[in-house]
Amino acid sequence: MSKFCTKCGYEMDETAVACPKCGAQTGVKMTSNAGITNRSIVTCILLSIVTCGIYGIVWFIYLTDDSKRLHEDGTASGGTAFLFSLITCGIYSIYWSYMIGKRMYEAGKEHGIAISDNSVLYLILAIFGLGIVNYCLIQSDLNKFATN
Repeated sequence: MSKFCTKCGYEMDETAVACPKCGAQTGVKMTSNAGITNRSIVTCILLSIVTCGIYGIVWFIYLTDDSKRLHEDGTASGGTAFLFSLITCGIYSIYWSYMIGKRMYEAGKEHGIAISDNSVLYLILAIFGLGIVNYCLIQSDLNKFATN
């Protein structure tokens, strides 16, 4: 079955989120679970403690890659973001905190899920060395996409 774009009249698949010809939004919500894993925040924290922070690195990479799957905005992938954080002695991770807040907010708007723009909160927490709190808040938002 097919439908027609309301902007240009192009015939497209009924499940299309945007018109392949003109890019107009169709009003059909995308399936939010775009390969996002529902992770237990408590388990992630405990694994980070037990592994002396090694799982925290893995978690950082997962958070980055999962959020990138939801909203592609041209920022670095998880591994690259971690490498940039190492090279800049953690300065990139402060920038990352702000940008992932913006990315999650945009992804929420795209997928029809209520996500607050926490970018400034993430930035402040990162400046004060509370990145683990950011991870928990971001994972909480990602879990909304995984279960939807």
